[in-house]
Amino acid sequence: MIQTPSKSLTLEEFLTLPETEPASEYIEGKIIQKPMPKGKHSSIQTEFAATVNATLRGPKIARAFSELRCSFAGQSIVPDVSVFVWQRIPRDENGEISNIFPSAPDWLIEILSPEQSQTKVTKKILYALKHGTQMGWLIDPQEKTIFVYHFQQQIEAFDESEQQIPVPPFASELRLTVAEIFGWLLE
Repeated sequence: MIQTPSKSLTLEEFLTLPETEPASEYIEGKIIQKPMPKGKHSSIQTEFAATVNATLRGPKIARAFSELRCSFAGQSIVPDVSVFVWQRIPRDENGEISNIFPSAPDWLIEILSPEQSQTKVTKKILYALKHGTQMGWLIDPQEKTIFVYHFQQQIEAFDESEQQIPVPPFASELRLTVAEIFGWLLE
């Protein structure tokens, strides 16, 4: 059977499509559906967002969002957790949080699922860093390792229990160790 190539979509056309479950992303002109989160992924994602919000939301420093679509620089991604500095959270005419986030998050967190390509997730983090993200984390529950990506700096790997993981400057109040993050899998 011969398949004819389908017409490629623009970002604007992609954004008019119905949402999928799990979410689809628009990366380099292609639609890529994220894998369905499983237990370890979901546990870390939920606890991470709650921990960030417990520390940074009250004083209006920043806010963490799970599975938030961020469309910027010709791509549309849905990081596992997106953290936006308070003043950068888009608002509608009523002052409520907007449904559309047209910029890269200040801090992007991805949690690697067993069926995900680490290369593709890393490329997504690097793309966001190139377009305004201050820091990216890639959490690998299988290897119990956290990779920290800084803009134009060497990537760091953290896999020892007592290691404190760097956070962006705006989140300096937040202190997390490798043991705390992977401890969420035991609770």
